[in-house]
Amino acid sequence: MYQPAKDPNDLEKFFVERANAGDVEGLVCLYEFDATLDSGDGKVAQGHEEIRSFFIKFLSSKPQLLPSKQAKPLLSGELALTSSRLHNGDVTAEIARRQSDGSWLWVVDHFAIGKSEVR
Repeated sequence: MYQPAKDPNDLEKFFVERANAGDVEGLVCLYEFDATLDSGDGKVAQGHEEIRSFFIKFLSSKPQLLPSKQAKPLLSGELALTSSRLHNGDVTAEIARRQSDGSWLWVVDHFAIGKSEVR
């Protein structure tokens, strides 16, 4: 069993931990069943099955991610807009939804909405 996200920004923290551990199922569990993930390369994954396939490929190179600088979540009822600035300057944006048990899951995840010009 995975620790639930009690705050929308917990999702990013769990994402980094689980990606660095190579935990595909742990990453998939951060998303609602029919969530949408845009990896920033023009490919969109819809639902757990496609998200799982994406993460199998993503983790095949064994990336080691650094924690990002997270903005304070913008809340509106049961929804939260979260965003992070990665160490390379890229910016991510996500929409999370509060679940019936009070935990949070991503509904929409866009890996890199603002690509850095400086690498």
